[in-house]
Amino acid sequence: MSRERILDAAIERIARDGIDEVRIARIAMDAGVSTALVHYHFATREALLAEALEHSFELAGDVRTVDTGEAPAIQRLRDMIEQCLPLPGAQEREWVLWVELWLRAVRHPELRPTAARLYARMHDWLREAIEDAVEAGELAPNDPDRTADHVLALIDGFGVRALLGDPAVSIERARDEVWAGLAPIPAPG
Repeated sequence: MSRERILDAAIERIARDGIDEVRIARIAMDAGVSTALVHYHFATREALLAEALEHSFELAGDVRTVDTGEAPAIQRLRDMIEQCLPLPGAQEREWVLWVELWLRAVRHPELRPTAARLYARMHDWLREAIEDAVEAGELAPNDPDRTADHVLALIDGFGVRALLGDPAVSIERARDEVWAGLAPIPAPG
């Protein structure tokens, strides 16, 4: 499908060059389509970029579907945190896209609703897992909404530092700091 090829090409181009350097002609060339077809599917460059970022989140969401089978709820939450960190490869690319969205949304208010929608989805995804862990008695009782916001803030803060290669914050430290913010109930014995 040409629309999906265009979105995939836009994601790659944003990750490689940054949002401000992305041009419709380059995306069309990368997708193997005409610029007219890109304009047919997307009214403006900003509409294409916003949809590309949402498409990227959808693709990441497909990967983020955690199937832990009979594993404890707390393990599911641990796996989710792992999937949110900027590990080398696809997750690192997703982080580059997030950072691009943050920077662009600061300067271009029309992208702020996209950022808010994506954060709301991440928040809900984490909140549900936190609720499950609390219900299972594996996480101390808490306000799941506030806890999800705190976890997102920890992921963002430590994740950016790890992405930047801050020598004080490795991926391992980022993982440990985010996890420490959840305060799971220790297993008996």
